[in-house]
Amino acid sequence: MGAPRDELARRYAAVRAASERLMAPLSEADFRIQSMPDVSPPFWNLGHTSWFFAANVLRPLGREPAGFPGFDYTFNSYYEGIGPRLPRAQRGRVAQPATSRVREYRAAVDAAMQDWIAQCPESQLPALADVIAIGIEHEQQHQELFVTEILHIRSSAPADLRVPYASAAPASVDAADPTPLRAIGFAAADSLLGHDAPGFCWDNELPAHRVHVPAFALGDRLITNAEWLAFVADGGYRRPLLWLSNGWAAVQQHGWQAPLYWERQGERWLRWTLRGLVDVAAAAPVCHVSFYEADAFARWYGEQFAAWRHARLPRESEWEHAARQHGFDQVGGNLLDGDLARCAFDVLPAARSEALRQLAGDVWEWTLSHYEPYPGYRPFAGALMEYNGKFMDNQRVLRGGSFATPRAQARRGYRNFWPADTRFQATGVRLLLDR
Repeated sequence: MGAPRDELARRYAAVRAASERLMAPLSEADFRIQSMPDVSPPFWNLGHTSWFFAANVLRPLGREPAGFPGFDYTFNSYYEGIGPRLPRAQRGRVAQPATSRVREYRAAVDAAMQDWIAQCPESQLPALADVIAIGIEHEQQHQELFVTEILHIRSSAPADLRVPYASAAPASVDAADPTPLRAIGFAAADSLLGHDAPGFCWDNELPAHRVHVPAFALGDRLITNAEWLAFVADGGYRRPLLWLSNGWAAVQQHGWQAPLYWERQGERWLRWTLRGLVDVAAAAPVCHVSFYEADAFARWYGEQFAAWRHARLPRESEWEHAARQHGFDQVGGNLLDGDLARCAFDVLPAARSEALRQLAGDVWEWTLSHYEPYPGYRPFAGALMEYNGKFMDNQRVLRGGSFATPRAQARRGYRNFWPADTRFQATGVRLLLDR
């Protein structure tokens, strides 16, 4: 029975090493910056992902590393059942624990985890593997968060002092005129919604169940910057009738005039990316837009093109039905690779194809669906019951994955969720046509 134990140790070590590689380009100052309440400083992600294993695996066994007072308070995210914690908005206001101490804590947790994986009795190994699988998926979620958070952190410096996270991308040809949006039709059907494949899933992806999906047509690609530029030029951010009431209030409150990270220099639109300031590429998918912006754009697009008169965002059942019918190719998608040299760290234009494109990667796709439990939903047991279920309130579901999503984590049934005004995540738009 050595092979499963060795594989568990390997998978644990691999995901922990991947987090370290992602943070390797940071300066010491970067680790302490919290650019807004929703963005955690990198030192906190480094500590919290270690605390997760300490609290959920090592503590019940009496194997939690000693000598780290205050770490439980500092790195507990939102687990009320475990105890008090540092408020989220204050994570960037503390000087202690120092980043060097957080690294010591991480090393101590890793040593204790590998020791227990090696010593765990065979009868307890399946249960240990289940909890470690949750911890691995949790850490991968924080790898994605780190990528989107360091983008926001680096963007918050004065313009002349901004530093890219990654080196400049090689020059690429950008089609000035993206391929016209095509509608791919789907007949009405009874379809499965939820995780029904081998491998890990979160509790919110279960149980898989049958739903009726009326006939619809789905855009064959994501909405592009060129299409969004037309929306901006036509006064999309100045026309209240395009917007939901809460969306228009957000436009007024925050002064939205374009997607997050866009800036105008004369007649030229630029955007801040992980690779620095670049021109807005016409054929690339629009990124960093809220649900409210996506919803308003759909309404505007329907006004412009008769063939898309009743355009809207898809429901998650419609999106997943299309993914089941046309395949969900995370292998070919623009996702986060373990080999960082291969990562785009940004959105890419859709490849020319007659198929449904960009379902996996580039941007998370907003859906109309509110984040709610599936019929028969049961949360994880113990403290982990707080992981997903208690956030099923005032959030919208996104599907597909982004350039910041670890490739191993992308799957057809994954339910991402964020408040409707969220923009700092890699979020974009695919349109649906009612039939």
